[in-house]
Amino acid sequence: MDFYPNICLRMAKAPGRQSRRRGIKLRLQNRRQEDIKAPGMRILIACDKFKGSLSAKEACEALREGLGAADASIEVGVCPVADGGEGFAEAMVMARGGKWHSCESLDALGRPIEVRYGMVSNGLGEDEAVMEMAEASGLHRIPIEARDVLRSSSLGTGSMIRNAVELGVRRIFLGIGGSATNDGGMGMLAGLGVKFRDEEGGELEPLPTSLAALVEVDAGGMIELPPIEVACDVENPLLGPKGATMIYGPQKGAGKEARQILENGLTRLVEVTGNGLLAATPGAGAAGGLGFGLLGFAGARLRHGFEMVAEALNLSSLVAGCDVVITGEGSIDEQTFQGKAPAGVARIAREHGKKVIAVGGRVDPTCSEQRMFDRVLTLESFEVGEEQSIARAEELLQALGPELREVLVELGKS
Repeated sequence: MDFYPNICLRMAKAPGRQSRRRGIKLRLQNRRQEDIKAPGMRILIACDKFKGSLSAKEACEALREGLGAADASIEVGVCPVADGGEGFAEAMVMARGGKWHSCESLDALGRPIEVRYGMVSNGLGEDEAVMEMAEASGLHRIPIEARDVLRSSSLGTGSMIRNAVELGVRRIFLGIGGSATNDGGMGMLAGLGVKFRDEEGGELEPLPTSLAALVEVDAGGMIELPPIEVACDVENPLLGPKGATMIYGPQKGAGKEARQILENGLTRLVEVTGNGLLAATPGAGAAGGLGFGLLGFAGARLRHGFEMVAEALNLSSLVAGCDVVITGEGSIDEQTFQGKAPAGVARIAREHGKKVIAVGGRVDPTCSEQRMFDRVLTLESFEVGEEQSIARAEELLQALGPELREVLVELGKS
């Protein structure tokens, strides 16, 4: 078939193994199967991750299996998507047929780790790197009891970038969601050769608590960088009530006193660098101010992560060739409509006049933007509780198959 070029396309089919549906009753039991067939429909499943449960690919495949068990006549294309957060690199590598490269780095607390990033080829046969800062400096790498944002650094991200540069990549695509840091990019820049000095000319340790003593930023030894495109899905400035510290500090474990120390440190960084205008740029506060460091010293370009992924996947063309799009993520709420992948998928579908079904692990019923979708389904309808819903997400997504088929038939009649 030539439908959905370069994407995993197949006729939906019943799973080859017995699905794990303990305690879950398929919703087809009291209906005649022929009454709700959806013959000849072309469906594109384009889900993001179900955080804490399934990757984007796993979520898409679970829905495909569920549809296959319900109606094997449906033609299904599977196209995992992502924004600039977790899953960004995987989606880009899949879209561009890349490979993975591993190297040594450091986590946010300076502990040695092994990280990986993607290597893809551009139209000229040159290597480009696709990476996520959270692979090195992510919050998920630090156990809750060990988290200390005042002692956390983005140095490992700089080390990962340096490794790619030393391999000769011609461009870097960097996702900056999920950070454990709030250092304004100080650690990353130190990893790239920038020196931060105190009043006596001594080199400061690249930690946010060191910024109070900062009097000079010496970028003379910084390595030469290729163009860097940053997948950034927030528009927070660096400083102030809507800045990096005040908005995202609490989720990284920063209490009131720690937030003041962090804010003062970032303010000092802006004063010393003289980059006040950049500090106010939307996205400068992303990843604890990593956006600021990338803008000011790496000449980076900030872009919406979903747009980068959609472009690499040629998602608009895929949507144009289907009848209905199914998208989703772990939680459908107000944040979904602030640059997240399901909202982006819905927007593209609307541009092509296609119907859209959203599937969420949980759905906020007060969310006013749900009208972007023609139907919204949730795993909460199985009434197994949040913990079980997360643990059994694959099983529950498969069990949605009959209900999804019913919805597809309804949409086909409208």
